[in-house]
Amino acid sequence: MSSDFLLELRSEEIPARMQAGARVELEKLFRRELDAAGVEAGELTVWSTPRRLALIARGLPEATEAVTQELKGPPVGAPDQALDGFCRKAGVERGELEVREVKGRETYFAVKNIPGRATKDLLAEAIPAIIRDFSWPKSMRWGAASISTESLRWVRPLSGIVALLGDGVVECEVHGVTSGSVTLGHRFHHSGDITIGNADDYAMKLRAGHVIVDHEERQDLIRSGAAKVASEAGLKLVEDEGLVVENAGLTEWPVPLLGRFEEDFLEVPPETIQLTARVNQKYFVCVDAQGELANAFICTANIEAGDGGARVVDGNRKVLAARLSDARFFWDVDRKKTLAEHAKGLERITFHEKLGTVADKRMRLANMAREFCEERVVPNADADRAEYAALVCKADLVTEMVGEFPELQGLMGGYYARAEGLSDVEANAIRDHYKPVGQSDEVPSAPESIAVSLADKLDNLAAFFGIEEKPTGSKDPFALRRAAIGVSRLILENGLRFSLFKTVRELPILSPATDSFAIFERIYGEGFKDRLSREQTVEVDNQNLSTVASEVVQFIVDRLKVQQREAGVRHDLIDAVFALGGEDDLVRLLARVKALQSFMETEDGANLLAGYKRAANILKKEDWHGAEGEIARTGEEDPLALVDDPDMKAVIDAKMSERHAKELSYTPEPAEKALMDALDTSEPAASRAIEAEDFGAAMAALAGLRGPIDRFFEEVTVNADEENKRAHRLDLLARFRAAVHKVADFSRIEG
Repeated sequence: MSSDFLLELRSEEIPARMQAGARVELEKLFRRELDAAGVEAGELTVWSTPRRLALIARGLPEATEAVTQELKGPPVGAPDQALDGFCRKAGVERGELEVREVKGRETYFAVKNIPGRATKDLLAEAIPAIIRDFSWPKSMRWGAASISTESLRWVRPLSGIVALLGDGVVECEVHGVTSGSVTLGHRFHHSGDITIGNADDYAMKLRAGHVIVDHEERQDLIRSGAAKVASEAGLKLVEDEGLVVENAGLTEWPVPLLGRFEEDFLEVPPETIQLTARVNQKYFVCVDAQGELANAFICTANIEAGDGGARVVDGNRKVLAARLSDARFFWDVDRKKTLAEHAKGLERITFHEKLGTVADKRMRLANMAREFCEERVVPNADADRAEYAALVCKADLVTEMVGEFPELQGLMGGYYARAEGLSDVEANAIRDHYKPVGQSDEVPSAPESIAVSLADKLDNLAAFFGIEEKPTGSKDPFALRRAAIGVSRLILENGLRFSLFKTVRELPILSPATDSFAIFERIYGEGFKDRLSREQTVEVDNQNLSTVASEVVQFIVDRLKVQQREAGVRHDLIDAVFALGGEDDLVRLLARVKALQSFMETEDGANLLAGYKRAANILKKEDWHGAEGEIARTGEEDPLALVDDPDMKAVIDAKMSERHAKELSYTPEPAEKALMDALDTSEPAASRAIEAEDFGAAMAALAGLRGPIDRFFEEVTVNADEENKRAHRLDLLARFRAAVHKVADFSRIEG
């Protein structure tokens, strides 16, 4: 036979934000206790209200089965200390141990016959353990016992326990609270006790007591009820799922009610009204038929009032009016200064102790925004407007409104800009300079907005990488991962074409030779300028600063890999293209990667990869660099790092042509000649296609090598006895590898 089990833990108000975690914790601890006792938990239902947590477990057995437990111990002859420790762990005496042979060696075993137990008895022990071990974000002690650190900690004082297995009470006691079958209903709508018969009538009897114990049902009631009262008033609810969940966590009998506030408050920016209503009062807001914010709010009462909720609405209206009056006061006061005047206060805000103030940062942003426009990093932008927007984009940080609602930074700057008469271009750039925030956020598309947003994010990345404040696996206090994703989205979704490394390397924060030398000095310590002349400083640290720029670019590409993985783009292919060096135009990089991925999904691509890996393994085994050896003499760690350097390209091409043009001292075999001819065709074709950014054509050119390289390996002996043949064939494989490397570093491709 089996029975259903009900556990209700009743207390004073559980904060709404803690209830979801508490449901997970209750299920986890209950499963832990049953697993330890050898009982299969089966189907569990966990509910929460502001005053209770409830768990129902279906189909628990009446008793556990008897089991035999065997534990392997130390070998015979082990020290007494080890043997005694094993006996304590196993809970047996020495005389109870058995000796068995294990791999030719006598070994002690503890064999325990554990009889079956009544599930009711197990639960009586499990409930106190669950309550004692329960983890809350914040908890308290209470009553006379609270002077002891051994007393119970709970989110709020624990006041009742209902524990029923079938129709019977599971008897236990925790911190003076004894289990039973009696609970309480709604604080106002129901007086007296409610006796629960079993798990099946729990929800029904509580509903009769004006308590909807299922949190998801309460959420549905709030969601539909709020939409209904808005519709009845000719309005539309502004949906807010977080607010639905929070209101469900604040009520046991939710009743959505619509109220009105004075229309005069609509002069305040709508986001301010919505945030005031949401954060301070947990109210929903509504819009009219035109989509404009209406002077209406929806509160969620926890009672059904006899007057239809009129008194409840009136009380909430008065509280909201007081909050909105504060917001209107902030709005009026802040507009008495221009953003430029507010910006003077940024000198009092430290950006970072090693990076100066926000006032320093705004000067860098203005410099960058203008450069991005003039250097056509962001084409078709008005440099003057972008520069001014960057100069004042942080000014709202010192306003009263943002001081009260930090979530509105940037947004309020846009409103203040319009209020003082700045252009829409400047106001939008100020408003949007934090965007995109997160993967799903809107990406700015106006050129001036892009310039300011890009400047802000790149400055953050370069600055914090420059002072070694890089993200770790678990910590990212300066949101640099978000900034990197923002940079890649700004570039890709707006089709920006520029060298990311060059742009980062020339940022003011990484340019000691510019007027931002004071910022540079903050990074490297006081007195740095005095220890070395300005020229020496630049010469000594240009390489270090280039390293920082490289790290920033690599970090952005790494974030791009994570971002693109969700879109089905393989990270190893991004590595394969990026590893060639010189490909830091993200639009071009991603286009190459997508063409490469399409190619690798074909039979030609898969077979060419196999041929490449075979060629690369032979060359590695022979330590043969071929024409690439000439490139290696440049001193670069990566032999191909300079293939895109315009000054080196002519030299490299000349050396490779000279080497390939040498007359052979023997007649090549047909398969050998076929590969030579294929390379003569495919190499220049791939190069031309890449130059024209026709990456599909570049892959098609590579596909022409698939058959010849397969035939070469089938018919030609690479390590021939004759030195000249061996050298030429190794050179040919090196040339094949170099041809493939024009498209991607195939050594980075998995499979």
